Amino acid sequence: MGGIVLTDKDDKFKKALQIHAQLHGKLTIHSKLPADSKEALSILYTPGVAAPCLKIADDKELAYTYTGKGNDVAVITDGSAVLGLGNIGPDAAMPVMEGKCLLFSEFAGINAVPLCVDTQDVDEFVRFVQLAGPSFGGINLEDISSPRCFEIERRLRDTMNIPVFHDDQHGTAIIVLAGVINALQFLGKSEKIVKVVINGAGAAGLSIANLLLEYGFKDITLCDVGGAVCDGDPALNKAQAVMAKKTNMRHEKGTLADVMAGKDVFIGVSRGGLVTKNMIASMAAGSIVFAMANPIPEIYPEEAQEAGAAVVGSGRSDFPNQVNNVLVFPGIFRGAIDCHASDISEGMKLAAARALAFVAQKDGLRADYILPDAFDHRVTIAVAASVAAQASEEGIAGHTLTYEEEAVKAEAFLEEK
Repeated sequence: MGGIVLTDKDDKFKKALQIHAQLHGKLTIHSKLPADSKEALSILYTPGVAAPCLKIADDKELAYTYTGKGNDVAVITDGSAVLGLGNIGPDAAMPVMEGKCLLFSEFAGINAVPLCVDTQDVDEFVRFVQLAGPSFGGINLEDISSPRCFEIERRLRDTMNIPVFHDDQHGTAIIVLAGVINALQFLGKSEKIVKVVINGAGAAGLSIANLLLEYGFKDITLCDVGGAVCDGDPALNKAQAVMAKKTNMRHEKGTLADVMAGKDVFIGVSRGGLVTKNMIASMAAGSIVFAMANPIPEIYPEEAQEAGAAVVGSGRSDFPNQVNNVLVFPGIFRGAIDCHASDISEGMKLAAARALAFVAQKDGLRADYILPDAFDHRVTIAVAASVAAQASEEGIAGHTLTYEEEAVKAEAFLEEK
């Protein structure tokens, strides 16, 4: 299970088991109106319910008006890459999917439904999501192993007219970009000249590299278990081979330690304990280190700082600069489903990263504050408003919304929550 060992001495694990057993699931469904009379039943169910059914039959877009589709998202997994636990299957993945749905509700007022699908066949999984599509305003793909996740998302985006978003890829990439934007601004450096190394060439690492390139970074090298990712390496999978043609401009080879020497930015989406103080010390002066492996980072923040890193982030909540996807996906979906977007484009991802970065910039950047807190209510509103406005500008929104209009709408959902 990814090196994580559960023991009776771990209070958090014991408490988690007690609470989950007590709750029998973290989610519930309840009626917005009481069905406490014949009159109520006749309106909320039959015969009155026929009226909205017939309207939607004539115009499917009216599902956003007469049903909860405009606030419903499916969180879907096959259980093949759950957190740091690996391929534990759909049944064991349910507590995580319920937790993700809880975050959608708490941070964006979105009703999310966990769906754990008992197949790891790409064709079957894709077909399931396509068939379930009419029930939802968006699809959040979760904890699906690489490289299958790339094909699954691509096929669903090509065939569905609602947003499909693999958070492990794009949510991670957006939050990393926002953090790096602010770290560079704090240090007075430019994305056009810094040298970046990303350790981990799976779903998250490849997506991070792609979004950094979209933003304007020029010099990126990826590393994986075999060292530097180089164009022409026959061991690369299809997605890695495509990225290798756009990165590693100097055709570097060697281990992670070799590649890190002289780099300005290290981004780790790999395994704990892989980076030493000497490796950090070998980086360029004023380096940025995002060691995001969980629960044990590639290097602990205090060690990275002692070795000379100027700005350090991790995936943990007990250290400053937590690089946490909860800062991204609630606002992304809030904005996308509010404007009835048909997709989540690269432009929308960049807009989300810039909006997220700007929230922290308004407070004043520090070495220990380059990203806002996960509980900062401004984040969801800013991200949602930027995403909806960008979708409207690109012409992929079924319902055009300005930044100001979506900000008001998103805040209303949060207040209602």
